[in-house]
Amino acid sequence: MTIARDLTAAEIVALGEARLVRTYKRPPMVLSHGRGVQVWDTDGREYLDFAAGIAVNALGHADSGIAAVLAEQAAKLMHTSNLYHTLPQIELAEKLTAHSFADRVFFTNSGTEANEAAIKFARKYARVAHNTHEKTQIVCFDHAFHGRTIGSLALTPKEAYQAPFRPLMPDVIVLPFNDQAALAQITERACAVFIEPIQGEGGIHEATPEFLRALRERCDQVGALLVFDEVQCGLGRTGDLWAHQASGVLPDMMTLAKPLAGGLPIGALLATERVAAALSYGDHGSTFAGSPLITAVANHVFDRLSAAELLAQVRRVGGYLKARLQAINSAHIKEVRGRGLMLGVEFTSDLAAQVVEQGYAHGLLLVGSGSDVLRVIPPLIVTERQCDQFVERLTAILANL
Repeated sequence: MTIARDLTAAEIVALGEARLVRTYKRPPMVLSHGRGVQVWDTDGREYLDFAAGIAVNALGHADSGIAAVLAEQAAKLMHTSNLYHTLPQIELAEKLTAHSFADRVFFTNSGTEANEAAIKFARKYARVAHNTHEKTQIVCFDHAFHGRTIGSLALTPKEAYQAPFRPLMPDVIVLPFNDQAALAQITERACAVFIEPIQGEGGIHEATPEFLRALRERCDQVGALLVFDEVQCGLGRTGDLWAHQASGVLPDMMTLAKPLAGGLPIGALLATERVAAALSYGDHGSTFAGSPLITAVANHVFDRLSAAELLAQVRRVGGYLKARLQAINSAHIKEVRGRGLMLGVEFTSDLAAQVVEQGYAHGLLLVGSGSDVLRVIPPLIVTERQCDQFVERLTAILANL
């Protein structure tokens, strides 16, 4: 069936409601096109996109550079599977390792898949390096979000997400975030510890440098691998290329995804040679991951996200936006926190869903982080003027609550 191009938004929404699995509660408009930080719906209404596809559209919408690379590579080679070498994939791996602690890269299609790979790598490494099948425990922290597949879901300790799908992957313990005393509970049974340097869906909470240093020390003491999940907070979002740079702590593995290909699906697991050496041919795989099409675009995106000029802009505009948010005179705001263009506005009550809902009428695309935090994660190309417009519209929303 071909859908007629002249359907109204209500008719398109009705078709979607009839055919799509109801796992997302979507608003009653249909987005049609975008440019930069702006998006328009089929009725011509304009929105400032301060959700960026959940921190994915780092270079905004309809970027001409991305479109040119995509068209050029699509005309040459789109997919080969991982049975063969392609230059774009190897170029991207070279860039990621040259700009990080890592020696090797495993490509995936999403952040969840990258974390699943890290779970498998950690357990295989423990068996090879420690010659035991008992070192299988995975440690994570409260309010974490590492994905929704059965393995990564076990590391995402939110009751509403986990309850319908139990039993989950066993041998996981959850510790309190930023609690150094709790690290004593990490024992020699642990093969890996997963942590977001800045929690995204968990409320924009930043791990303190002291906590990360203590965590690194504890992992070394018990022989556990330290895994940084930078799926959301990495690749320039904080004003540094990697969110963990501010702490000076290096992981054994790091997972990436969201902005890496500017809107196309990709994930990556970065690992040291010590960890990667435990893997053998056939231990893990992916049909679509790291395709020449996606990695060609990701090479272009990474070059721009890692540029000193863009990172400086993120720090400057992020500092400006944070100050503007902190200056809002509203009894509804409890705290503004975060770094760069990864900010959280915590409310005094569970208002996040209402603010997101009212944002549509005020020309804003927003996303919550739990029930009481608004996640502010615009494209990294956002300007001070657009930040002013956002703050003005948000202030009007809060005044109406």
